[in-house]
Amino acid sequence: MNLKSRVLTNFGALVESGECRNFRGRLKTGVDLGTANTVLAVVDSQNRPVAGISAPSHAIRDGVIVNYYESMKLVEKLKMELENRLGTELVYAAAAIPPGVSQGSVKSIGHVLEGAGFEISNIVDEPTAAAAVLNIRDGAVVDVGGGTTGISIMKDGKVIYTADEATGGTHMTLTIAGHYKISYEEAEEMKKDPSKEKEVFPVVTAVVDKMAAITEKFLRGYDVPAVYVVGGACSFEDFTAVFEKRLKIPVYKPVQPLLVTPLGIAYHCELPPVSASK
Repeated sequence: MNLKSRVLTNFGALVESGECRNFRGRLKTGVDLGTANTVLAVVDSQNRPVAGISAPSHAIRDGVIVNYYESMKLVEKLKMELENRLGTELVYAAAAIPPGVSQGSVKSIGHVLEGAGFEISNIVDEPTAAAAVLNIRDGAVVDVGGGTTGISIMKDGKVIYTADEATGGTHMTLTIAGHYKISYEEAEEMKKDPSKEKEVFPVVTAVVDKMAAITEKFLRGYDVPAVYVVGGACSFEDFTAVFEKRLKIPVYKPVQPLLVTPLGIAYHCELPPVSASK
């Protein structure tokens, strides 16, 4: 297991168990306000995972907050729960947005974190956050969220292009609901059930191919050696095969794809000088 996989596996275990790692010094928090889930990742000043928590959320649509109060209260609740586990206050946090959202949406996401009691230190785009965890210097990171497929293209360790387009996990769920004539909630549970994967994936393959087509369009004109997919919607075993068939380049999926972006957001949290800190 390489270092990236080990870090993600360890962080996944913290989220699942509710345990915390020992830490010294100040902590950084990454808040991922997702369409389907809100995740808080806590790391130390060396970006070592310390704690994490996840909860279902429905207050965000395509990077836009549709229920400010609900989103703020959820982040506040998760923040307090982590603080109780850690025995310390979480002061500084970063957030992320899909590429290309309006400045108003950026401000709204910042207001959610401030309303929950955080001091905002940074707001980055989601694929760029994921790239920090995967330590990619050359390639493209595709973040398949609940509502959108976003991309960041990296060259020599720097982001040279970002873009985002509607189509994500929500569209998968809607397709499943229509196919089986069941409610959205039932379809969401069916999508997440590993035992149903062989049955469900053929139903959503056309949606995955559309995500791949979006990625193909974004990649035109760029020499990209490989694509890295993250986000909960890419958890299906055969997801990368659909992308590779269309893109004709290697496509990689890390372990714990849902947790890559929130961990990367925490990496981007910037701590102020000690003299100015709380």
